[in-house]
Amino acid sequence: MTSVRVRDEESFERALRRFTKACEKAGLMTDIKKHQYFEKPSEKKKRKMNAAKRKARKTMYENQ
Repeated sequence: MTSVRVRDEESFERALRRFTKACEKAGLMTDIKKHQYFEKPSEKKKRKMNAAKRKARKTMYENQ
């Protein structure tokens, strides 16, 4: 659970900005977007395979 303590004489906007940055750093927003809709196991496997192929292709081009 991400939490932010409001400091003395700190505006609400500043505390909210710190909270949103902490959420982004923790990866909460991407996790929420990923779990917003159900993904079939076959689709998840296909997505991970494509990501692995992209990563392998990228490392291959960097090593040349």
